[in-house]
Amino acid sequence: MSVDIDTVKRVAHLARIEVQDADAERMTGELNQILGFVEQLSEVNVDGVEPMTSAIPTTMRLRPDEVTDGNKADDVVANAPASEDNFFMVPKVVE
Repeated sequence: MSVDIDTVKRVAHLARIEVQDADAERMTGELNQILGFVEQLSEVNVDGVEPMTSAIPTTMRLRPDEVTDGNKADDVVANAPASEDNFFMVPKVVE
């Protein structure tokens, strides 16, 4: 797969990035080099290689899955214009 100037300009447009013509030419070469490297990686035989999430074996530390209010209810409503029993008070909108 190779990238041309039109593709670079289209991707830049989709990303809402302004790219000048001179920069588009430079980026075309850079993107083609990146894609060439990715194609090289696809040639590597990875049969039997287990996926890993870290370079060293680790286990995730998990906390108990308990539902709590976070003990922060007073802090949450502290800046509210009006609150009652740790609930936000809002004006009635339906009559």
